[in-house]
Amino acid sequence: MRIWLLCTLLAALPAYAQVKAENAWARATPPGAKIAAGYLTIRNTAGSADRLLGIASPGAEKVQMHITVKDGDIFRMREVRSYDIPANGSLELKPGGGHLMFVNIKAPLKEGDKVPATLRFERAGEMKVEFHVGSLGAAAPRAHSH
Repeated sequence: MRIWLLCTLLAALPAYAQVKAENAWARATPPGAKIAAGYLTIRNTAGSADRLLGIASPGAEKVQMHITVKDGDIFRMREVRSYDIPANGSLELKPGGGHLMFVNIKAPLKEGDKVPATLRFERAGEMKVEFHVGSLGAAAPRAHSH
């Protein structure tokens, strides 16, 4: 049993090192807001694809993964079960595209705050990140990586 556990842990280490989260950020929220959007770039230097399966944060009741789709002249958010991260490629979650929704946030997000979260990947396992909170109208992140 111990040997199996050790082999499993060692097998996961290279995959974890090959997935990197960069520029995780969120906008500050107005008073009374219950949701907040989060963005980041995930780089996969592995020779095989991976998949982001979920996100958890102590700062919110739940975190959902969304895409933005055009329905006629209206843009709508749709929840998705996962995001694919291509082999030797990246996934960029950004305003107007794929993004994360922090639902029922526990406190307003203020500029300068850091929101901890854990990303869960199909191959790479779990990765801790901090979302750096920018201004209410922020359009782009400050450079950070994990």
